[in-house]
Amino acid sequence: MASPVLAAHVEARLVAKDSPMTIAVELSAGVYPDLDATVSHETIYRAVHAKGRGLRRGLHVGLHRGRRCRKHRRRPDEAQVTGNGPLGAFNLIGARPEVAAGRDQVGHLEGDLIVGAFNRSAIITVFDRASRHLWLADLPEGHGAAAVLAGLVELVERIPAALRRTLTWDQGREMARHAELAALAGIDVYFADPHSPWQRPTNENGNGLLRRYVGKGTNLAVFNPADLRAIEHRINTMPRRIHHWSTAAQVYTAAVAMTG
Repeated sequence: MASPVLAAHVEARLVAKDSPMTIAVELSAGVYPDLDATVSHETIYRAVHAKGRGLRRGLHVGLHRGRRCRKHRRRPDEAQVTGNGPLGAFNLIGARPEVAAGRDQVGHLEGDLIVGAFNRSAIITVFDRASRHLWLADLPEGHGAAAVLAGLVELVERIPAALRRTLTWDQGREMARHAELAALAGIDVYFADPHSPWQRPTNENGNGLLRRYVGKGTNLAVFNPADLRAIEHRINTMPRRIHHWSTAAQVYTAAVAMTG
């Protein structure tokens, strides 16, 4: 990489967990006007993995790792409601409105917990299926059903009421108070089939992106609400290939404006 200034910028962005594609797109879009230079993501990858290209060795830790595509599995014809176990009666994913399975309408959410070291701390993650917009909530009082209910109510209340359509979760016992969540937050809650993470692909993929900032085995209790908002902002303002290099925040904000 010929320019030391450009190399320093790229290095700083990699340390901040940005992908080579994100760095290249932002430079091309003029996000950093002080840098009168562009570079392709292929050049960044080559510079990281080759000596003498202007970047420190070892920066590969910030790059995406490839993952094999999940095999799509056919969803069984499940009943709408079942009633045993800690969740009581609940709605299975097969009862979810058909529009919620698509990507055209904002307001259909997927949620999960990211659990920290020794299962002692956790963060709530919620992604909008259409825009990929992310919301996070800390759980300072643990991640039992009562704490998750309180955290989710507070999180969902950040979303305009007209865009609280559905929330899909796995069948974890932390959602035992899902009926209260539906009543308090005004959102319909559905559950994926057991051991079926591919039924919540937005959250699965989004959590992988989040792991750039919140590593596995981390004590998640160190992240306060301000820390989580900063991570939210970074991910939501990252150019996304799926949106033709618009950001999740831009797509979501446009949808909010259309709802009036």
